Amino acid sequence: MSILQNKIAVITGGNSGIGFATAKELLLKGAKVVITGRRQSAIDEAVKELGPNATGILADTADLSHTDALVEKVKKLHGKVDILFINAGVGSFFPLDVATEAQFDQIMNINFKGAYFTLSKFLPLLKEGSSVILLSSVSATTGMANSSVYGPSKAALNSLVKVAATELAPRKIRVNSVSPGPIETPILDKAGLDDATREGFVTAFTARVPLKRFGTANEVAKLVAFLGSDDATFITGGDYVVDGGVAINPILG
Repeated sequence: MSILQNKIAVITGGNSGIGFATAKELLLKGAKVVITGRRQSAIDEAVKELGPNATGILADTADLSHTDALVEKVKKLHGKVDILFINAGVGSFFPLDVATEAQFDQIMNINFKGAYFTLSKFLPLLKEGSSVILLSSVSATTGMANSSVYGPSKAALNSLVKVAATELAPRKIRVNSVSPGPIETPILDKAGLDDATREGFVTAFTARVPLKRFGTANEVAKLVAFLGSDDATFITGGDYVVDGGVAINPILG
């Protein structure tokens, strides 16, 4: 199926997890894809697997000079962008009473500030009728313990989506967010949890999911691909939850 034939897509944080799965899905549907990441070795490995229609660019979302350079490189490569998936983010979880300024700044700088300016700086490259998707999280609305910085960083994205969808509507640019719940991705491994805590978290969370399992990155990728396609041309300003039912029954289990 080539519903994205000749579309140009940019995915921040596209060398692993949901970003990488989405890159594969968009390529499968005919797009050309640019992925970014913070480690050159990881980018090179991802591009090797993705194939000749993928390009990797080293860029740290938290560094606005990197974003400026990314925009210029994409402009030289492709001129314009049809799909912008702002996916890069970090997850770090700790109680409210022990949060540090450094932890706060790291999460907000990547998850919100970085996302905000990625969208802002890519505006000149976005084609009329293009699609922007931001990766949010069910943590934006569920009030999960230990997410006092992570949750608000994602809630800010949800607000940004509504404002951007309104401002960009005259250009027929659609802006939406996707909010995964429990998804098997490397973010759990990077959250600083020891093995016992991680296993306990997964077991406890699975019990709260009506479908009784974690989702996969590929399941999120399929939704992102749909929102990026011309099948979704009347969808904008929304947040689409992929959580196995957690949001409809948060006290289950």
